[in-house]
Amino acid sequence: QVQLVETGGGLVQAGGSLRLSCAASGRTPSIYTMGWFRQAPGKEREFVAAISMSGWGTLYADSVKGRFTISRDNAKKSEYLQMNSLQPEDTAVYYCALDIASARPTRSSSLYDYWGQGTQVTVSS
Repeated sequence: QVQLVETGGGLVQAGGSLRLSCAASGRTPSIYTMGWFRQAPGKEREFVAAISMSGWGTLYADSVKGRFTISRDNAKKSEYLQMNSLQPEDTAVYYCALDIASARPTRSSSLYDYWGQGTQVTVSS
């Protein structure tokens, strides 16, 4: 079993920045992709970004491309999401996710095996 814990959410003004962190613990696999998803009130969960095991392969939703940067530190079993130029439409609960036995990032939430509890990001206008 793998546990994921997100930290770093909060309230920020439009144009500001936040950095989310996600730490994995438990029986983490030797190869895994990590990703970030978000869910705004009344909306479905949507893909934000994903990163390959090596860190060289990344995927971004068009809505965050150029503003958000995903990274990971395998030694710390952690991933990060640096969010710049935040806008009110970025307000959501952000979830960390882990896809076992996969070296390539994916946008599909159904392929992720473990999820964190989520961290709230609120961007005021």
